[in-house]
Amino acid sequence: MTEPSSETFPGTLVGVERLREHVRERAKQGGLPAKAVYNLCLAIDEIATNVVLYGYEKAGRTGSLRIGTSLDEETFTVTLDDEGVAFDPSRFVPPTPEELARRLEDRTIGGLGLFLAFRGVDTLRYDVRSGVNRHTFSVKRQPHGSTPLA
Repeated sequence: MTEPSSETFPGTLVGVERLREHVRERAKQGGLPAKAVYNLCLAIDEIATNVVLYGYEKAGRTGSLRIGTSLDEETFTVTLDDEGVAFDPSRFVPPTPEELARRLEDRTIGGLGLFLAFRGVDTLRYDVRSGVNRHTFSVKRQPHGSTPLA
């Protein structure tokens, strides 16, 4: 098991890159299989990028991205806190199979990143308290004794 960790990164696209690398290392240390690490990092990258672009930049705000990681016997959990404009991704309506089957140039712009974020983790929760948005990503660890799939 790894010890809980907390780091703060600038609320910029460069900060998102550094945050993603931090989570990747923590997830690897936690023993997550390569595919789970990739999917988790993709989910976090999508949400953090939306925070930077829409919660901060488009809203004329600046701020930071605070990431926390923890590991227990069953789950690797990552929290992402920000002070950007509130946006609850659970209110997002995922693209239909018909929409996903369309050519990229024929699709409606937006939403694919959130779709990938929800598909990349076991649970993605959102809440806001006292002006702080929190996204919580959880990935179940491999059952004891099983072989991780790549």
